[in-house]
Amino acid sequence: MRFSFIIPVFNRPAEVDELLESLTFQTYNNFDTVIVEDGSTFKCDKVIDKYKSKLDIQYYFKSNSGPGPSRNYGVDKSNSEYFIFCDSDCIIPPMYLQEVQKQLKINYTDVFGGPDNAHSSFTPLQKAINYAMTAFITTGGIRGGEKSIGNFQPRSFNMGISKYAFSNTGGFGSINPGEDPDLIIRLWKLGYETQLISKAFVYHKRRISWAQFYKQVNKFGKCRPILNSWHPETSKITYWFPTCFILGLAFGLVFSIAVENLVLMYFYALYFIVILFDSSIRNKNIKIGLMSIIAVFIQYLGYGIGFLKAFIFIKVLKYKPENAFPYLFLK
Repeated sequence: MRFSFIIPVFNRPAEVDELLESLTFQTYNNFDTVIVEDGSTFKCDKVIDKYKSKLDIQYYFKSNSGPGPSRNYGVDKSNSEYFIFCDSDCIIPPMYLQEVQKQLKINYTDVFGGPDNAHSSFTPLQKAINYAMTAFITTGGIRGGEKSIGNFQPRSFNMGISKYAFSNTGGFGSINPGEDPDLIIRLWKLGYETQLISKAFVYHKRRISWAQFYKQVNKFGKCRPILNSWHPETSKITYWFPTCFILGLAFGLVFSIAVENLVLMYFYALYFIVILFDSSIRNKNIKIGLMSIIAVFIQYLGYGIGFLKAFIFIKVLKYKPENAFPYLFLK
């Protein structure tokens, strides 16, 4: 089977250099790489030139439209049987494609996804955010934990899809973020199966600050009620957990001050202690464990507030998503 890596990029030449370098070490070689420069002012064309003799690579520059339409553009330029989407801030381990090919031979599906892991070279901030985004006790393992194999929902930083399935959906939609779960839900409605290939992981660097992380997860939270309104059958009570967590914490603080009783805060303290120990053991670093507490709090705060705001505007006030949150929709 021939694969195509489809990679949108915006002002990240250094990231593209690292990503392409990692692809030169793939142990399975029947693939090409399609780089779609999405209207960047800092282009990566010179980086591409470095790898033309090492990789089968195509490079395209287009006006800015966001990652979803850029991935669609890359697919249109590819002739492969199977597309693999990853972000420009990913590093691909050498055995990645070999594991994908092996698993698809054993159990073929038109869609697969893999986990994201933290590389040893990552900063403590990157490792803490990676923990918050991937740990089972924070997200339920939705980004590749072993517990989520049954009904896995791939994300576009590590997602594979056959040419046939992609063409039947029309590709990624205009919402961003949220374009990847929207695509997966539409694939499920058409009868396509998804699977987790746990050994097909990527190292996802996430070059962001605390403020950027908050902004990112806040957008994730706002997108979920929009997706629920489009696909009501996918709504889950668990999507309310970050909002309830933050509201409960606020209530607990007020209650503790009002009645001088910390009993409600003990539960939150216990949860954060578990995070401290779990992350410290996983990362073998107590500093990362402490930073993981901050990362998890920011994740719940940003997502929870975003989710509640979008729920009120869309479900209660009956706003159209495009009117309530126009910055989430690409034009």
